[in-house]
Amino acid sequence: MIAQLLLTIAQGVGLTLYVTGASLLFGGAIGLVLVAAVRSRIPVISGIATLYINVVRVVPPITWLFLIYFGLPQYALRLSAIQAAIVGFSLIASAFMAEIYRSGLLSIPDAQREAAHALGLSPVATVGHIITPQAFRVALPAVASYAIGLLKDSALASTIGVREITYYAQQSARQTHEGLLSFIIAGVLYIVISLVVAVISRRVDLRLRRKIGVA
Repeated sequence: MIAQLLLTIAQGVGLTLYVTGASLLFGGAIGLVLVAAVRSRIPVISGIATLYINVVRVVPPITWLFLIYFGLPQYALRLSAIQAAIVGFSLIASAFMAEIYRSGLLSIPDAQREAAHALGLSPVATVGHIITPQAFRVALPAVASYAIGLLKDSALASTIGVREITYYAQQSARQTHEGLLSFIIAGVLYIVISLVVAVISRRVDLRLRRKIGVA
């Protein structure tokens, strides 16, 4: 029974990773634009970006999923369940990633920018070779933590029909009446994936520390 349930529920691992990975990728890219906008010297741009981040972060993820999946079709924009999940989680991720990036950038002393300028480095070279590597290392633990959080939030995609881990756990619970066992297995799968993400993040962090000479 346990082996059969595990095989059934594990069918959702692929879509869980796909939705989480795609959302983190798109959200991370949009977050770069947002953090640049927040740091803009143009008040209107900075204000709009800040408002977007604050609004997106305070609305529950499931509300965004329902708005996108059930609300947009009223305006002739129909998305599949997977597309709606990725769009919704990408919007949410963009706001959180922007804040993570901003924290990483704020951790870099202004003296480093001034020193780079004194050495004749261009702004692009300063950002690309001095600021970004250090900011990325500082932000990496927070990015990894958010990725694990996003992995757990991806379970909400089951509410709109995405066949990820929780979806198959629900189906197995209904069909076998082994609700407790089904969701224990689902929980174990989430834990295993989260541990893998944490280990990868730790190894990347150690490599970055060695590269830039930080203990």
